[in-house]
Amino acid sequence: MVVEIHVPMLPTPDLPDGSYPFPWIEEVEDFLSGLEDQGGVEVFDEAEEDGDAYVFFLTGAGEGDLLAAASRVATLPGVPAGTVAVLSNDEAEQFGLGRRVPLPLPAP
Repeated sequence: MVVEIHVPMLPTPDLPDGSYPFPWIEEVEDFLSGLEDQGGVEVFDEAEEDGDAYVFFLTGAGEGDLLAAASRVATLPGVPAGTVAVLSNDEAEQFGLGRRVPLPLPAP
């Protein structure tokens, strides 16, 4: 199983002039790298822009753990609202095919 985390490509508001408009991309990559180092999940592939979203890929755990990690991504500072997870697999021919789950998940 692969969970695609689709984050809307929205610039961070109120940044100083000349700043990179998407600093949340590096924040998410650092966060996911930390999770991978802890052994909870695996970063499946390089994140990349796809249309109006930036897509991160997670695998290496069960659906619940992958969705929990994706939900944490959606609550990181600066990550735009509207982030969704797509449950897919490594055989998918394109992004976004699979069950869509709005993020963050509701609290249990």
